[in-house]
Amino acid sequence: MKKYSYIIIDDDAESILKTQTTASGFSELSFTASASNFQDGLDLVLEHQPDLVFLEIEPENLTSHLSLAFISELHRFLQQIPKIIVTTKEKDKAFDAIQYGVFDYLLKPVIANDLLKTILKFNKANLQAHITSFIEEPASVIVEPRIIPQEIQKPLTICIKSYGDYRYLNAEDICYFQADNNSTDIYLNTGEMITAFKTLKHFESVLTYPFIRIHNSYVINRNYISRIHSGNSICYIKNSTKKIPFSKTYRSNVEQIIADFAAGNYLEV
Repeated sequence: MKKYSYIIIDDDAESILKTQTTASGFSELSFTASASNFQDGLDLVLEHQPDLVFLEIEPENLTSHLSLAFISELHRFLQQIPKIIVTTKEKDKAFDAIQYGVFDYLLKPVIANDLLKTILKFNKANLQAHITSFIEEPASVIVEPRIIPQEIQKPLTICIKSYGDYRYLNAEDICYFQADNNSTDIYLNTGEMITAFKTLKHFESVLTYPFIRIHNSYVINRNYISRIHSGNSICYIKNSTKKIPFSKTYRSNVEQIIADFAAGNYLEV
């Protein structure tokens, strides 16, 4: 039987124990480790790269910094992240979690019936992926993965396509995306604005670091942030008079941006 490794990230030790106890009733699940805060959880996932991560996103201890931003951070380092199963006490973050592409959303305490459904979904997803891979690749052909060293990987190019017109943008030149009904306005560091006929949700789902959503109407490139005013809930853009608001819903993402700055070569005066 295929075994799936898992890590629990939760600031509540009792919740960790309850989740692990429920999971121990399933022979296909293999416990790897647990962590009680953002950084320790990140280190564990990067070290062990488990199949599943049970993640608390509304911690009792705010200094643990646990939130959906943890998923964005995984995308910085891993080409394929583990399946994320949110475990929390409230339902109100379910919509936000879906936008982050979580695999499942379970209310705590995690019960056996809910976890069984998650495992069945996971087995089904793995089977479908295996069948697709088998169909696409002839059995007699072994394809070696093409690994590009990180230092020579090409910067991301975004193509805005419209009726045979192909517009190529360097992702690193994009300051922010702004929603406009069913289209999205893309603002470049040159001051130019380009409209793409895709929703902001689409761009949020396909882009990873350094892009992060801070408002229902904005996804921002954190490399172009020159100032964050928490009291006024505003981000300022470098070399621009533009002020971008951030909302309570995405405040944890802004807090993660602040933490990222502080984790670098940083001097606060």
